[in-house]
Amino acid sequence: MKKFDVVIIGGGPAGMAAALGAREQGASVALLERDDRLGGILNQCIHNGFGLHYFGEELTGPEYAKRFRDKVLADKGITVFLEAMVLSLTEDRVVRAISPTAGLMELHAGAIVLAMGCRERSAGAIALAGTRPAGIYTAGMAQRLSNVEGYLVGKEVVILGSGDIGLIMARRMTSEGAKVKLVAEIMPFSSGLKRNIVQCLNDYDIPLRYSTTVTRVTGKNRLTGVYVAPVDEKMNPLLEKEEYIPCDTLLLSVGLIPENDLLTGTSVEMSRVTSGAVVDEFRQTSVPGIFSAGNVLHVHDLVDNVSEEAFVAGASAAKFSKGELALSETVSVLPSNGVRYALPQKVHQGEGKVKIYFRVDKVYRGRTVVVESGGEVVKRKKTLVMAPGEMQNVEVDKALIRGDLSIYTEE
Repeated sequence: MKKFDVVIIGGGPAGMAAALGAREQGASVALLERDDRLGGILNQCIHNGFGLHYFGEELTGPEYAKRFRDKVLADKGITVFLEAMVLSLTEDRVVRAISPTAGLMELHAGAIVLAMGCRERSAGAIALAGTRPAGIYTAGMAQRLSNVEGYLVGKEVVILGSGDIGLIMARRMTSEGAKVKLVAEIMPFSSGLKRNIVQCLNDYDIPLRYSTTVTRVTGKNRLTGVYVAPVDEKMNPLLEKEEYIPCDTLLLSVGLIPENDLLTGTSVEMSRVTSGAVVDEFRQTSVPGIFSAGNVLHVHDLVDNVSEEAFVAGASAAKFSKGELALSETVSVLPSNGVRYALPQKVHQGEGKVKIYFRVDKVYRGRTVVVESGGEVVKRKKTLVMAPGEMQNVEVDKALIRGDLSIYTEE
């Protein structure tokens, strides 16, 4: 049995930032990572574009991870357990894990920070019809095989889904000599960043078809082609317009699922929209002492935002472990009229300001974001363009809060 002020599960960008946030408050920290090194998904993201907001310069994924990893490993107050698989956690903050070096561990924590990230939806998750030949990968797996293992996964590629990983892999496959024939997106808009559409597709003349999906695949030992078709307003494929595209590889970029399996059996309140926990502005869940941050909480578009959020969660967890986290009555944040979800879902009344992050449900141009409390408008923010693939935020003065916060868009 070992005791720590803060135990952090996950050693990716969220976990490392949370560890540094906790250490800033003087807490003793245990950081558990199931891989053989810290960094998480950043280790395979060799493209640039990271760190523009957090560091004010453009970095690759490994460079961004290294900046945090160096600080974590140099801090004697952070105990890192690599190749550590967490088996369970309890609401009284006991974490059980196992690793090749430490064996079976039982860690007693003053507070826990969940930073496990997310996983990709697979072919089975979307009930992809047809045979099961080689050549069908999630975009993240193809990225690992290409960037870490050094394999070219295919020569003629179709990508289903326009999430950021899928867009980036379209460019990566092209730069490695493969031919990306099509990126198909079932929605009438992309779930990826606009800059990735421009830099990864438009700059390489890779076609992107909206309201289009893969209906079935063909091939016995290896994929030989896919059928694609447009979809109607209810997302039903129009099979009479089906088109066959020969290819040897299909990459799936069809959504990410927060890795919250450890919360099964606990009373942590979960959001049906984000598939993550319901949290307050300190990123504390409905169970006192359990915090959540990063992609395990809600899927981010920028790792810079992950680091900022996780730093807050780590610092708050440290304060909780010492009995110093000042809490008050909470109000709910209620999204509507164009706002798909908002986070945090709970806000404590009091002094200071709170930043509310949100995503819209479709592309909006020239809309105003409105926040109301107690029937009074407390914030208006005019926007040029808002898209589902890009996280938005609005800052609210807590002194103006008189009741539940409603956040919505208006023309």
